[in-house]
Amino acid sequence: MIQGRALVELIFASVAIILIPGPSVMFVIARAVAWGRITAVLTALGNALGMLLLSVFIAIGLGPLLQRSELLLVVVQVLGGLYLIHLGIDAYRHRQAHADDMIKIEEFKPSNFQILRQGFTVGALNPKALVFFSAVFPQFVDADAGSITFQLLMFGVIFAVLSFLLDGMWGLLVGSSRDWFVTSKSRLVVLRTIGAVVMIALGVGVIVPVIIGFLK
Repeated sequence: MIQGRALVELIFASVAIILIPGPSVMFVIARAVAWGRITAVLTALGNALGMLLLSVFIAIGLGPLLQRSELLLVVVQVLGGLYLIHLGIDAYRHRQAHADDMIKIEEFKPSNFQILRQGFTVGALNPKALVFFSAVFPQFVDADAGSITFQLLMFGVIFAVLSFLLDGMWGLLVGSSRDWFVTSKSRLVVLRTIGAVVMIALGVGVIVPVIIGFLK
């Protein structure tokens, strides 16, 4: 099992990617703005469970394949980057409508089960997490430390726990100040715009180094 310096590096890498405002973070923030802290925390929990399932899939199936195929790894990274760019463009194009929706949906609050299920779906389909699990986790594998699949599973557990804690903090922070957000559509538009720009930049940041490295 990973230990010492490698474990610290894995944690730092995980924290860095989680803190970047991607689809999951923006979803938690949107829920916090719409319905408050409890909804945001439940969303973060569902999201973390979804990413845990995604990490299991990577560990058992895709992870070993990616270790053996450089071309497949490049394809997964590029597709993930393109999807992030798509999400960013979509968020920017509909930033006004999304702001209106956040203000209006207070009365349509879903049940706790629906909140968990929706958070789970976002986490399981999170392209940022897919790219991270596929491209970064294998770098921390120690072939002499036992089962690679087991190591990848443990990495997924660590990532999921960190994701719940950090995304939950976002939710608590924004949920505590939700009145400040919902009283101004312009603030919601700015928040959505920032998230859109970050997602586009993240997608470009994923694709460009991969293509340059592959062409070399």
